[in-house]
Amino acid sequence: MAGHSKWANIKHRKARQDAKRGKIYTKLIRELTVAAKAGGGDPNDNPRLRLALDKANSENMPKDTINRAIERGTGAGEAGNLEEITYEGYGPGGVAVLVEAMTDNRNRTVADVRHAFTKFGGNLGTDGSVSYLFNKIGLAMIEKNQDEDAVMEILLDFDGEDLEDTGDNFVATVPSQNLSAFVEKLKEQGIEVENAEVTMKADTSVPVDQEMGEKVLRILDFLDEVDDVQEVHSNAEFPDDFKPSEH
Repeated sequence: MAGHSKWANIKHRKARQDAKRGKIYTKLIRELTVAAKAGGGDPNDNPRLRLALDKANSENMPKDTINRAIERGTGAGEAGNLEEITYEGYGPGGVAVLVEAMTDNRNRTVADVRHAFTKFGGNLGTDGSVSYLFNKIGLAMIEKNQDEDAVMEILLDFDGEDLEDTGDNFVATVPSQNLSAFVEKLKEQGIEVENAEVTMKADTSVPVDQEMGEKVLRILDFLDEVDDVQEVHSNAEFPDDFKPSEH
């Protein structure tokens, strides 16, 4: 796998993040609520909600829980005052860090995020301090036993940018606004999609070695544990042979 691989640069955290099952439902419920609030409760007219539903179903979230979250977003249930906020800053080694949060209390969230940065030698920055380094992209992880040529043909139809062979899967990159339609087309063609999500990719990366990589992972993991945080992104480029230790 190439050292500059988009997937290589996020897979280390994904594996650890996904292992923390306790917080997954909370994140998904928030995403369902905010997606429904922003674009309505009909997934056919709301690509963001459709992706959130796919992920909720893949995590075996109960239908009642899903429906309550959507109703909360559309105002049919007890609507919370959830809003989306992005925090920006720098971690160890000058690594840029972008934090996406959903909160009903800005003061609480910014205090928790600032504490996480300070605790691990980072600095919370001002709006715009690192966001210019990142672009929103769509990633779809596809089972390796699928027809690569068929996947590529569909990918090109949706302005796809890359199809990466990670060894275990194919990871397709498409413009974020095309991800939902791309996934639907794959499914229509009988092509299995393991996971699909909109994420942030850095234009320029900061290479880290094993020692610095451990420090960066500590701050990213700690931020990810903050209750109101949905996603954490960085421009750290981990080496191919990077092996995170348990901390």
